[in-house]
Amino acid sequence: MSFVNQFGPHLPFLRRYARALTGNQTSGDAYIRASLEALAEAPDQIDDSLSPRVALYRFFHIIWGGTGAKLEDFGAEERVAADERLLALAPIERQAFLLSSVEAFTLPEVAQILGTDTEGVGTLIDAAMADIEKSLATKVLIIEDEPIISADLASLVEEMGHQVTGQATTRSEAVAMAKQNPPGLVLCDVQLADNSSGIDAAHDILKELDVPVIFITAFPERLLTGDKPEPTFLITKPFQENTVKACVGQALFFHAKAQEA
Repeated sequence: MSFVNQFGPHLPFLRRYARALTGNQTSGDAYIRASLEALAEAPDQIDDSLSPRVALYRFFHIIWGGTGAKLEDFGAEERVAADERLLALAPIERQAFLLSSVEAFTLPEVAQILGTDTEGVGTLIDAAMADIEKSLATKVLIIEDEPIISADLASLVEEMGHQVTGQATTRSEAVAMAKQNPPGLVLCDVQLADNSSGIDAAHDILKELDVPVIFITAFPERLLTGDKPEPTFLITKPFQENTVKACVGQALFFHAKAQEA
Protein backbone atom coordinates (compact mmCIF):
# COMPACT_ATOMS: atom_id res chain seq x y z
CA MET A 1 0.00 0.00 0.00
CA SER A 2 1.35 3.45 -0.90
CA PHE A 3 2.31 6.07 1.68
CA VAL A 4 -0.59 8.29 0.63
CA ASN A 5 -3.18 5.51 0.81
CA GLN A 6 -1.89 4.27 4.14
CA PHE A 7 -1.48 7.54 6.04
CA GLY A 8 -3.28 10.19 3.96
CA PRO A 9 -6.73 9.72 5.57
CA HIS A 10 -5.24 10.31 9.03
CA LEU A 11 -3.20 13.45 8.26
CA PRO A 12 -6.01 16.05 8.68
CA PHE A 13 -6.67 14.71 12.17
CA LEU A 14 -2.99 14.50 13.04
CA ARG A 15 -2.72 18.16 12.03
CA ARG A 16 -5.65 18.98 14.33
CA TYR A 17 -3.90 17.17 17.16
CA ALA A 18 -0.56 18.86 16.50
CA ARG A 19 -2.16 22.30 16.59
CA ALA A 20 -4.02 21.52 19.82
CA LEU A 21 -0.82 20.13 21.32
CA THR A 22 1.22 23.23 20.53
CA GLY A 23 -1.61 25.77 20.65
CA ASN A 24 -0.61 27.22 17.31
CA GLN A 25 -1.36 26.30 13.70
CA THR A 26 2.04 27.37 12.39
CA SER A 27 3.96 25.48 15.05
CA GLY A 28 1.76 22.40 14.80
CA ASP A 29 2.08 22.27 11.03
CA ALA A 30 5.85 22.67 11.33
CA TYR A 31 6.02 19.50 13.40
CA ILE A 32 3.83 17.70 10.87
CA ARG A 33 6.17 18.74 8.05
CA ALA A 34 9.21 17.61 10.02
CA SER A 35 7.57 14.26 10.74
CA LEU A 36 6.59 13.66 7.12
CA GLU A 37 10.03 14.64 5.86
CA ALA A 38 11.68 12.22 8.29
CA LEU A 39 9.22 9.50 7.33
CA ALA A 40 9.81 10.02 3.62
CA GLU A 41 13.58 9.71 4.14
CA ALA A 42 13.30 6.55 6.22
CA PRO A 43 9.88 4.90 5.86
CA ASP A 44 11.13 1.79 7.64
CA GLN A 45 10.98 3.78 10.90
CA ILE A 46 7.21 3.17 11.03
CA ASP A 47 6.24 0.33 13.36
CA ASP A 48 4.44 -2.16 11.10
CA SER A 49 3.08 -4.02 14.10
CA LEU A 50 0.75 -1.10 14.84
CA SER A 51 -2.28 0.07 12.90
CA PRO A 52 -1.44 2.82 10.37
CA ARG A 53 -3.15 5.53 12.46
CA VAL A 54 -1.48 4.52 15.73
CA ALA A 55 1.87 4.09 13.98
CA LEU A 56 1.62 7.56 12.42
CA TYR A 57 0.83 9.25 15.74
CA ARG A 58 3.57 7.25 17.43
CA PHE A 59 6.09 8.38 14.85
CA PHE A 60 4.92 11.98 15.20
CA HIS A 61 5.48 11.82 18.95
CA ILE A 62 9.00 10.49 18.48
CA ILE A 63 9.81 13.46 16.21
CA TRP A 64 7.98 15.96 18.43
CA GLY A 65 9.68 14.73 21.59
CA GLY A 66 13.12 14.72 20.00
CA THR A 67 13.16 18.14 18.36
CA GLY A 68 11.70 20.51 20.93
CA ALA A 69 11.41 24.03 19.52
CA LYS A 70 14.32 23.65 17.11
CA LEU A 71 12.43 23.04 13.91
CA GLU A 72 13.14 26.52 12.64
CA ASP A 73 16.47 28.32 12.23
CA PHE A 74 16.12 30.90 15.00
CA GLY A 75 18.51 33.79 15.15
CA ALA A 76 20.22 34.83 18.37
CA GLU A 77 17.57 37.41 19.18
CA GLU A 78 14.78 34.84 18.68
CA ARG A 79 16.09 32.10 20.93
CA VAL A 80 14.26 33.40 23.98
CA ALA A 81 10.98 33.23 22.08
CA ALA A 82 11.84 29.68 20.98
CA ASP A 83 12.49 28.70 24.59
CA GLU A 84 9.15 30.20 25.60
CA ARG A 85 7.43 28.20 22.86
CA LEU A 86 9.06 25.06 24.18
CA LEU A 87 7.84 25.82 27.69
CA ALA A 88 4.32 26.30 26.32
CA LEU A 89 4.19 22.79 24.84
CA ALA A 90 1.66 20.52 26.52
CA PRO A 91 3.03 18.20 29.24
CA ILE A 92 2.55 14.47 28.91
CA GLU A 93 -0.68 14.56 30.94
CA ARG A 94 -2.26 16.79 28.30
CA GLN A 95 -0.90 14.60 25.51
CA ALA A 96 -2.58 11.55 27.01
CA PHE A 97 -5.84 13.39 27.57
CA LEU A 98 -5.94 14.81 24.04
CA LEU A 99 -5.14 11.46 22.46
CA SER A 100 -7.87 9.77 24.47
CA SER A 101 -10.67 12.32 24.44
CA VAL A 102 -10.12 14.39 21.28
CA GLU A 103 -8.54 11.79 18.99
CA ALA A 104 -10.60 8.92 20.48
CA PHE A 105 -7.74 6.46 20.87
CA THR A 106 -8.25 3.64 23.36
CA LEU A 107 -6.08 3.57 26.48
CA PRO A 108 -3.87 0.76 25.07
CA GLU A 109 -3.44 2.78 21.85
CA VAL A 110 -2.50 5.91 23.82
CA ALA A 111 0.04 3.81 25.70
CA GLN A 112 1.53 2.61 22.41
CA ILE A 113 1.73 6.16 21.03
CA LEU A 114 3.37 7.56 24.15
CA GLY A 115 5.56 4.53 24.78
CA THR A 116 4.18 3.79 28.23
CA ASP A 117 1.81 1.28 29.86
CA THR A 118 -1.98 1.43 29.98
CA GLU A 119 -2.09 1.91 33.74
CA GLY A 120 0.28 4.85 33.44
CA VAL A 121 -1.92 6.42 30.75
CA GLY A 122 -4.92 6.24 33.07
CA THR A 123 -2.95 8.06 35.74
CA LEU A 124 -1.89 10.72 33.24
CA ILE A 125 -5.47 11.29 32.09
CA ASP A 126 -6.71 11.57 35.67
CA ALA A 127 -4.03 14.16 36.35
CA ALA A 128 -5.04 16.10 33.25
CA MET A 129 -8.70 16.00 34.29
CA ALA A 130 -7.80 17.43 37.69
CA ASP A 131 -5.71 20.14 36.04
CA ILE A 132 -8.51 21.11 33.66
CA GLU A 133 -11.00 21.37 36.51
CA LYS A 134 -8.67 23.92 38.08
CA SER A 135 -8.79 26.14 35.00
CA LEU A 136 -9.66 29.73 35.67
CA ALA A 137 -13.39 30.33 35.39
CA THR A 138 -14.46 32.43 32.42
CA LYS A 139 -17.54 33.57 30.53
CA VAL A 140 -18.64 31.34 27.65
CA LEU A 141 -20.73 32.27 24.62
CA ILE A 142 -22.38 29.29 22.91
CA ILE A 143 -23.27 29.64 19.22
CA GLU A 144 -25.38 26.61 18.37
CA ASP A 145 -28.77 26.31 16.66
CA GLU A 146 -29.67 22.86 18.03
CA PRO A 147 -31.40 23.46 21.41
CA ILE A 148 -30.47 20.10 22.92
CA ILE A 149 -26.80 20.42 21.94
CA SER A 150 -26.71 24.01 23.17
CA ALA A 151 -28.22 22.96 26.51
CA ASP A 152 -25.75 20.08 26.85
CA LEU A 153 -22.81 22.41 26.22
CA ALA A 154 -24.16 24.97 28.67
CA SER A 155 -24.58 22.34 31.38
CA LEU A 156 -21.10 20.97 30.77
CA VAL A 157 -19.21 24.26 30.90
CA GLU A 158 -21.16 25.31 33.99
CA GLU A 159 -20.15 22.04 35.68
CA MET A 160 -16.55 23.03 34.90
CA GLY A 161 -17.06 26.27 36.79
CA HIS A 162 -17.62 28.62 33.86
CA GLN A 163 -20.50 31.04 33.29
CA VAL A 164 -22.65 30.93 30.14
CA THR A 165 -23.31 34.48 29.00
CA GLY A 166 -25.51 33.62 26.03
CA GLN A 167 -26.76 30.91 23.67
CA ALA A 168 -27.01 32.30 20.14
CA THR A 169 -28.55 30.54 17.15
CA THR A 170 -27.59 32.98 14.35
CA ARG A 171 -24.61 35.06 13.31
CA SER A 172 -26.23 38.40 14.11
CA GLU A 173 -27.47 37.16 17.47
CA ALA A 174 -24.02 35.88 18.37
CA VAL A 175 -22.29 39.15 17.50
CA ALA A 176 -24.85 41.15 19.48
CA MET A 177 -24.44 38.92 22.55
CA ALA A 178 -20.65 39.16 22.36
CA LYS A 179 -20.81 42.95 22.26
CA GLN A 180 -23.29 43.14 25.11
CA ASN A 181 -21.42 40.75 27.41
CA PRO A 182 -17.90 39.98 26.14
CA PRO A 183 -17.03 36.29 26.65
CA GLY A 184 -13.71 34.73 27.54
CA LEU A 185 -14.40 31.71 25.34
CA VAL A 186 -16.65 30.94 22.36
CA LEU A 187 -18.07 27.54 21.47
CA CYS A 188 -19.25 27.82 17.88
CA ASP A 189 -21.20 25.60 15.47
CA VAL A 190 -20.51 26.07 11.75
CA GLN A 191 -24.00 25.95 10.23
CA LEU A 192 -26.52 28.16 12.05
CA ALA A 193 -30.31 28.42 12.16
CA ASP A 194 -30.85 31.01 9.42
CA ASN A 195 -28.22 29.42 7.16
CA SER A 196 -25.70 31.98 8.34
CA SER A 197 -22.15 30.87 9.06
CA GLY A 198 -20.70 30.28 12.49
CA ILE A 199 -17.28 30.88 10.96
CA ASP A 200 -18.38 34.36 9.89
CA ALA A 201 -19.83 34.97 13.34
CA ALA A 202 -16.51 34.00 14.93
CA HIS A 203 -14.59 36.27 12.56
CA ASP A 204 -16.90 39.18 13.45
CA ILE A 205 -16.36 38.57 17.15
CA LEU A 206 -12.59 38.24 16.77
CA LYS A 207 -12.45 41.64 15.10
CA GLU A 208 -13.51 43.15 18.42
CA LEU A 209 -12.30 40.67 21.04
CA ASP A 210 -9.17 38.61 21.73
CA VAL A 211 -10.89 35.38 22.70
CA PRO A 212 -10.28 31.66 21.97
CA VAL A 213 -12.85 29.99 19.71
CA ILE A 214 -13.66 26.26 19.64
CA PHE A 215 -15.56 25.13 16.54
CA ILE A 216 -18.07 22.28 16.74
CA THR A 217 -19.14 20.52 13.56
CA ALA A 218 -20.30 17.18 12.17
CA PHE A 219 -17.98 17.70 9.19
CA PRO A 220 -14.48 18.52 10.52
CA GLU A 221 -12.87 17.74 7.16
CA ARG A 222 -14.54 20.87 5.75
CA LEU A 223 -12.42 22.99 8.08
CA LEU A 224 -9.22 20.90 7.90
CA THR A 225 -8.42 21.65 4.29
CA GLY A 226 -4.88 22.98 4.56
CA ASP A 227 -6.01 26.51 3.76
CA LYS A 228 -5.42 29.34 6.21
CA PRO A 229 -6.71 30.19 8.68
CA GLU A 230 -7.84 26.92 10.18
CA PRO A 231 -9.27 26.42 13.65
CA THR A 232 -6.76 25.37 16.27
CA PHE A 233 -9.50 23.78 18.35
CA LEU A 234 -12.14 21.65 16.68
CA ILE A 235 -14.73 19.28 18.16
CA THR A 236 -16.44 16.68 16.02
CA LYS A 237 -20.15 15.95 16.48
CA PRO A 238 -21.42 13.88 18.15
CA PHE A 239 -19.02 14.87 20.90
CA GLN A 240 -18.05 13.28 24.18
CA GLU A 241 -17.99 15.13 27.48
CA ASN A 242 -14.24 14.62 27.86
CA THR A 243 -13.69 16.02 24.35
CA VAL A 244 -15.28 19.31 25.32
CA LYS A 245 -13.36 19.42 28.59
CA ALA A 246 -10.07 18.75 26.80
CA CYS A 247 -10.59 21.47 24.20
CA VAL A 248 -11.87 24.03 26.69
CA GLY A 249 -8.89 23.41 28.96
CA GLN A 250 -6.42 23.58 26.08
CA ALA A 251 -7.97 26.72 24.58
CA LEU A 252 -7.94 28.61 27.88
CA PHE A 253 -4.48 27.32 28.78
CA PHE A 254 -2.80 28.43 25.57
CA HIS A 255 -4.72 31.70 25.40
CA ALA A 256 -3.48 32.56 28.89
CA LYS A 257 0.08 31.67 27.83
CA ALA A 258 -0.21 33.95 24.81
CA GLN A 259 -1.45 36.83 26.96
CA GLU A 260 1.41 36.33 29.40
CA ALA A 261 3.89 36.42 26.53
